[in-house]
Amino acid sequence: MSFSATKFVHPLPLNSSTSSPRSTDKPLSFDPSFRATSSFVGSTHKLRFNALSKSLSQRRSSSSHVVAVSDVVKEKKLKTNSNLLITKEEGLDLYEDMVLGRSFEDMCAQMYYRGKMFGFVHLYNGQEAVSTGFIRLLKKEDYIVSTYRDHVHALSKGVPARSVMSELYGKATGICRGQGGSMHMFSKEHNLIGGFAFIGEGIPIATGTAFSCKYRREVLKEPGADNVTVAFFGDGTCNNGQFFECLNMAALWKLPIIFVVENNLWAIGMSHLRSTSDPQIWKKGPAFGMPGVHVDGMDVLKVRDVAKEAIERARRGEGPTLVECETYRFRGHSLADPDELRDPAEKAKYATRDPIAALTKYILENKLASEQELKSIDKKIEELLDEAVEFADASPHPERSQLLENVFADPKGFGIGPDGKYRCEDPKFTQGTAHV
Repeated sequence: MSFSATKFVHPLPLNSSTSSPRSTDKPLSFDPSFRATSSFVGSTHKLRFNALSKSLSQRRSSSSHVVAVSDVVKEKKLKTNSNLLITKEEGLDLYEDMVLGRSFEDMCAQMYYRGKMFGFVHLYNGQEAVSTGFIRLLKKEDYIVSTYRDHVHALSKGVPARSVMSELYGKATGICRGQGGSMHMFSKEHNLIGGFAFIGEGIPIATGTAFSCKYRREVLKEPGADNVTVAFFGDGTCNNGQFFECLNMAALWKLPIIFVVENNLWAIGMSHLRSTSDPQIWKKGPAFGMPGVHVDGMDVLKVRDVAKEAIERARRGEGPTLVECETYRFRGHSLADPDELRDPAEKAKYATRDPIAALTKYILENKLASEQELKSIDKKIEELLDEAVEFADASPHPERSQLLENVFADPKGFGIGPDGKYRCEDPKFTQGTAHV
C-alpha cells in the first residue's frame, strides 16, 4: 500500500513534461535530495511517477499533473488491460456533476446581483474537481461535512438543485426551510451534516460523526455499518486548533474519516504562503500517524484516484487520511468581494487549467462520448436550473411562527407558551422592538 504514515506522496511540478525515474516494484517514497520548484504555490518537492501517471501524461496534451495512486489501484488497472482511467458512464457522471456545480454557481451570481439573495454567498467556481472527485464515490449512507462554500457539495451529494436554490432565496421550500441560507445547507436524508460558517467549526462535527460510525460498527455490531465521513475545509482552517486536535483523535481511534483540504491558496485575502510556517499541509498527516497525500485539485481524475484509495482504506477500518487538494477559485472570496488582492497574472494562469475543460478534453480525445452527448448534458442542466429558479421564485416565504423553531430545546420554554402556541404569534411579543 502506498498510503501509510511512512509511505506518502509528494507533488510533481505541473510544468514538467518528462517523468522522473520510477520503480514499479516499490511504493512511492520521499527522496529528501529530490527538490524542484513547482508551479503550484505550496509545492516544493517532486513526485516519482508510476506507470499509471505515465500513461495519463501520454493521453493528454497538457502538462503532467500531480498524481497519487496506490499499488492496489495500479494492479486493478493493469488487470483490466485498459488504458482508460474511467468508463463512459463514469466520465459522463463526472462531467454532469461538475457542469451542474459550475452552472449552479453562475446562476447564483445572477440571482444575487438581481437582489434575489441576501447576505454572503461564497461560490465554488474552479474547485469542482474536488467535490466531484470525492463525493461521487460515496454511498448515500456516507457522510459529508462542508464549509460556508457548500452549495456544490450539497449538489454532488444528491440534494436537488431546486431545494438548494430555494434555500438561497430564504424560501420555505428550501433544504432547511429557508432558515439556513447559503452557509448552512443541511440534509438528514442525504447525510449532509452541514455547511458551517466559522472556519474549523465542521471538523469536530465530522470527527464525531466518524466516531459514531465506528461505534455502530464495532460496539453495536450493526450490519453494514461501514460508513465513512468526508470533511471538507480550506487552507486557512489548517492553522486552527480544531484541525490539529481532530487529526490526533482520528488517528488515535482509527476513525473512518477523510480530511480533505481544499487549498485554493487564499484565505479570503491572505496568501497561504504568508499565513503558515510550512505551506505543505499534507505533511501534517504523517506527524499524527496518518497518511498525508498531495494531489492536483484541478484534475478530477487524479482527485478521484486518491479519493478511491482513501475511502476504501477508511471503509476497511484502517483509519483516517489527510488529502491536500491544491485548487483555485475563479471568483472572489464571496460575491461581495471585488477580488482585487490576487495578481491578475495568477488568476489568468489558473483559468487555463479549468477542471471542466480538462475533463472534456479527456472524454473527447479518448472517445468516451461525443460532443453532442456533452451538449445534451449541458442543455439538460440549463433546463434544470431554469426550473430551480422558477421554483424558488414561486415558493412562499417561511411563516412568522417558524422564527423560533429549532432555537429552544424545551418545547415549553421561551419560544412556546403554556397554551402550546408560539409566543412570537402574540402581538405583544415584539412590542417595543423592531418589527420582525
